[in-house]
Amino acid sequence: MNSGFNVIDDIIQGRHPLDMPILDPAPRHIVMVAFPGVQLLDVVGPLEVFAAASEAVLEGPPKSDARGYRLTIVGSEPGVVRASSGLSLGVDRAYEDLPEEIDTLIVAGGHGTAQAFVDPRVVGAVQRSAKRARRTCSVCTGAFVLAAAGLLEGRRATTHWRSVDRLAQLFPKVEVDPDPIFVRDGSVWTSAGVTAGMDLALALVEDDLGREWALSVSRRMVFFLKRPGGQSQFSAQLAGQVPERDPLRELRTWIVEHPAEDHAVARLAERVSMSPRNFSRVFAREVGQSPGRFVERVRVESARRRLEESSGSVDGVASDVGFGTAETMRRAFLRQIGVGPAAYRERFHGAS
Repeated sequence: MNSGFNVIDDIIQGRHPLDMPILDPAPRHIVMVAFPGVQLLDVVGPLEVFAAASEAVLEGPPKSDARGYRLTIVGSEPGVVRASSGLSLGVDRAYEDLPEEIDTLIVAGGHGTAQAFVDPRVVGAVQRSAKRARRTCSVCTGAFVLAAAGLLEGRRATTHWRSVDRLAQLFPKVEVDPDPIFVRDGSVWTSAGVTAGMDLALALVEDDLGREWALSVSRRMVFFLKRPGGQSQFSAQLAGQVPERDPLRELRTWIVEHPAEDHAVARLAERVSMSPRNFSRVFAREVGQSPGRFVERVRVESARRRLEESSGSVDGVASDVGFGTAETMRRAFLRQIGVGPAAYRERFHGAS
């Protein structure tokens, strides 16, 4: 059986296959929600990951009971929808013609979400479909549609770093986390922007098929099984305002990259050749927060990633990120996120 179908080529040409190879046992059904102005890579990136996983299953051991994926794109009507890039995207079914059996519902993002999350037809379709889906996900600003459908209330979620403040403002009952590449809270998964949808899809494959299958897919597609770091490496969110002065921009980057260093005000002022008093005043004005507050935020974010991704002791994490003691880190966590490091790890270790 030829398993070499190319989802990206088929979608761009409006020929998304409904007759993909039948797997035994039956494939999991992935339903992707698209709309005018959707970000093309939000759609094709994750679907290509699922397609690669299906290929891996088809090419795997003959007696393997691993299940692949069946892919469907839904929109306002079958045919094509124009993506934000101007390319046409093939749509298989209308919102009202969704199948009864849905394994995973995914809502893509893009400029079009500004209209989609206030469109009753889109929001209603997502609400109805989520009730039938084993899990519900969003890529990038697709999180706004999930939030409008009431699916993120009381949950931790993320979106593109440029939109986290807006999401938190419009939906205050959502616990918006600006840093993770993706977040899992129960059966609801959300991801950061654009390529992070591929990280999310690979995590879903790992959740379904196990680490070895996911590793096989990551090798095929030549990207990280789990990329290092979070959105703060790409965004200005962690730092607040962007300093106008080059020395302060460079210092801010250095602090983020070296959280465990001595970041006393006197030492930081020395690095930029300023007096401690003038440095504190200028830093607060340019960055929007005091040097001490900024350093604490950097260390909390660094500690959160370590607690999520490693099994090192809380004491060890506290030392690694510059807090010195677990008690100092605990107090910082309580100030920043309202929960201690141990409780944070218990909830989120391996989940984002």
